[in-house]
Amino acid sequence: MCSNYEFPSKSQLSLLDLHAEQLELKEQLELNMKSHVYPLAPAPIMMRGAEGFELDIARFGLIPSWAKELKYGRHTYNARTETIASKPSFRHAWKNNQFALVPVDTFYEPKYIDGKPHWFGISREDGNPFTVAAIYDDVLIEGEKIRSFSMLTINSDQHLLMKQFHHPDDEKRSIIVIPEESRHDWLCCDHEQAHEFFFEMRDEFRAKPRDHRLSKN
Repeated sequence: MCSNYEFPSKSQLSLLDLHAEQLELKEQLELNMKSHVYPLAPAPIMMRGAEGFELDIARFGLIPSWAKELKYGRHTYNARTETIASKPSFRHAWKNNQFALVPVDTFYEPKYIDGKPHWFGISREDGNPFTVAAIYDDVLIEGEKIRSFSMLTINSDQHLLMKQFHHPDDEKRSIIVIPEESRHDWLCCDHEQAHEFFFEMRDEFRAKPRDHRLSKN
């Protein structure tokens, strides 16, 4: 699972094959955005454009097209791939192939040490940004069009890194990192092909405690 993360800086986003004008848009909008993203906060997402990738701003936590309140997105920031097709919150976006990529610098997960949760930041060893599989939807609330998204997750009970996080009794879940060579194909696929992109995270990621006092543990 992923309930909070940091999106890349403008210089890092340039590594994701975004056009200069898209980066300028992000820079203008960033004045009203915090780089550390929590549910319902606005953040950049990558979508399929006429010429390459297109950058947009959406809220973290998918608000389905039939919802009447913004707060619905507080509980829909992750979508389980096993149930995404049947869940009322997600099935419209899923069946309409509304796929997106979330640019990420670091995401955070709790690791239990001596029975207490401690937050760890997970990022690539080389420091480069990466992209996470997502679905998005649009809704009209009080006359305002709002775009929002949810990150897809898969089981990670056997994953060497991701099985370390969350409560010991809970199922282990992981986001889906879409590698560079698959980004375009993910955005262009339909929901019947989507399972082909449910990749496990590669060995290029590392975890560091947010509280540096734990670094020696």
